[in-house]
Amino acid sequence: MALSIEAEQLGKKFGKTAALSAATFRFDGVGAIGYLGPNGAGKTTTLKLLTRLLRPSTGHARINGTDVTARPKEALWDVGAVIESPDPYPQQTGREALQMVGEFRGLSPERLRDQIERYAKLLELPPLERRTGKLSKGQRQRIVLASALISEPQIILLDEPTSGLDPAERVIIRNLLVELKRTRLILMSSHLLPEVTEICDRVIFVNEGKIVAQDTVAGLAGRFKETQIDVEFVAAPAADRLASLTGLASKVEAVGPSRYRLTFDGSDEARTKLLLACQQIGAIRSFASSTLSLEDAYLKLMRPDGQRPT
Repeated sequence: MALSIEAEQLGKKFGKTAALSAATFRFDGVGAIGYLGPNGAGKTTTLKLLTRLLRPSTGHARINGTDVTARPKEALWDVGAVIESPDPYPQQTGREALQMVGEFRGLSPERLRDQIERYAKLLELPPLERRTGKLSKGQRQRIVLASALISEPQIILLDEPTSGLDPAERVIIRNLLVELKRTRLILMSSHLLPEVTEICDRVIFVNEGKIVAQDTVAGLAGRFKETQIDVEFVAAPAADRLASLTGLASKVEAVGPSRYRLTFDGSDEARTKLLLACQQIGAIRSFASSTLSLEDAYLKLMRPDGQRPT
């Protein structure tokens, strides 16, 4: 079956406020798409329209070519979704929560048992006999994700799937999504550009309810060619020793007691020269590209002068 997710002039108003305006995109086949934007940009609204949790004010949402509003059962039968971080019923055990969803999905008892064990391992779930109300947020979130995946849906819609998780939990979910995208079509919202870069093949930027850019991750990387490096010395160097960076970096900015941000032209040659120069200044604890936040990436895309709005 051909896989596709499509929005055609999709819009949603709440009173006079437009939460989403004329969103248009289409993705076919397997892979992962990152849906990026700040809080309130329209990401969750879009996912709710794609799953019929909301009805559109304008336009159409289609899954595998089927209109979600007109024929929801047909459109969504092979969709797994986690939107707005729902919690399982606190009195249920983890196993009961997964069994309930599996039974709703029509899995046989044998198949359901095997799937529960499979995702317990893949997502490193806590002991399944514990009541979910006594679990941490991250543990509950992994159980909810397992419930969305337990029927092996071919279309997966996720609303900030790693929000609020610790680094180890993020790695577990990232690794699973990287594996799943080989055979599924995933659309995931996020405000974390590094996370999307690690998981996704394509990206959509949305802001104030409007899609402002669509591109491949490689294309995005080309637009935002990294021109900043953070270097941290074991001990803070004397100011006069930093003079050797003049000419190699257009700007040297202190961002900590022994950490500096170096702005340069982004070339590999300049990066190598900067590393050698820093090694002459003093022992280095770390030397790495400065991580782009979503806000910084968005400002670079939409505001070439890089200035923050006032």
